[in-house]
Amino acid sequence: MPDVFAELVGQDDAVGTLRRAAASAAAVLRAAHLPAPAGTVDDPDDDDLAALAEADEDAAAGSTAPAVDPGAGMTHAWIFTGPPGSGRSVAARAFAAALQCVHGTGCGTCPGCHTTLTGTHADVRLVAPEGLSIGVGEMRALVLRAASTPSGGRWQVVIIEDADRLTEAAGNALLKAVEEPPPRTVFLLCAPSTHPEDVSVTIRSRCRVVPLRQPSAAAVADVLVRRDGIAPDVAQWAAAAAQGHVGRARRLARDPEARQRRDAVLAVPRRLTGVGTALDAASALIEAAEAEAAASVAESDVAERAALQTALGAGGTGRGAAGATRGSAGQLKDLEKRQKSRATRAQRDALDRALVDLAGFYRDALTSALRAPVAPVHTDTATLAEAGGQKWAPEGALRRLEAVLECRAAIEANVKPRIAVEAMMLSLWRG
Repeated sequence: MPDVFAELVGQDDAVGTLRRAAASAAAVLRAAHLPAPAGTVDDPDDDDLAALAEADEDAAAGSTAPAVDPGAGMTHAWIFTGPPGSGRSVAARAFAAALQCVHGTGCGTCPGCHTTLTGTHADVRLVAPEGLSIGVGEMRALVLRAASTPSGGRWQVVIIEDADRLTEAAGNALLKAVEEPPPRTVFLLCAPSTHPEDVSVTIRSRCRVVPLRQPSAAAVADVLVRRDGIAPDVAQWAAAAAQGHVGRARRLARDPEARQRRDAVLAVPRRLTGVGTALDAASALIEAAEAEAAASVAESDVAERAALQTALGAGGTGRGAAGATRGSAGQLKDLEKRQKSRATRAQRDALDRALVDLAGFYRDALTSALRAPVAPVHTDTATLAEAGGQKWAPEGALRRLEAVLECRAAIEANVKPRIAVEAMMLSLWRG
């Protein structure tokens, strides 16, 4: 099995930073004379680990030139930033695995690496918002648990995916923990950027930032071929269509329904012949997103409801079963509220994927109108995009691209999706 950082595509600089930090973290534990986790033995990699951890210190002591990053060591709070598909959560999980690795190298094979990557490590907690935001109650409970001593003898690690969805109160609760971190507790935050709209300035000032870049289509295609066994031509098409998003590229290459949804989205520009067709196209786009979201959460909703009813004694005949059932209404209502929020998030995510595909089409039209020497995003609709670019001219193609981007921003700002999409379709028709 490859090491834990093998899943990060095209992020060599970030991987180097995280490897040095993991080595420094292991050196901290050795310096504190902490016992190794039960069942581990000395490994030849430990010598390499020690050399890696001490290299920066030796270089800094023996040279007056700042050849080594002085912040290359370990710290208690990190922010992983980058565009969608760059691998923010993948990087955070891989770094968490390296911190829990019994050798400190992120070998990918030891129990610490394996349990972290599979989500079963007792000292690694993951917050992945299912709804529109992360509330203060959830964050307070997480911070309280993170203050405990690591059961495995290494680090308590808290991973917060989509940290930009923290409510203001939740952000304040997290800030208190980051300002006064518990011993051997590490916070890993994932966000699109360090802009104040994504991460508060005070939290940002107490974290080390690891910027990730969008991987190239060639790098994504190589991963699809090498790791997933996808045919090279299909991998190249999917990587270009996904615009560097590894997960989306894999979905397009494997899922016929995902390809059909993409085809329907890319057919929208041809359908916009009037006000009526623009509104019809908006309705079709919204309904498709709703159907995709409903299908994605249906199975988990049913399983969660059945598990809660069983826990509350549904179907029981013993003493007290009837009373337990009568008292379950509040918990069922809370579950329905969470599921509704998750469905809304899934719908917006599905709609955003469609808008990204549509933006790619108008980007191709713009580059064609400008005769820019760049490859198209959607090779299968390149001819149509070229015709659109000739008809609209660069200014018209740019206005249409901006209309799609403005729609994405409006939905992110909680404008009702149907209103935002209808406004976008009318803008696309008018040009």
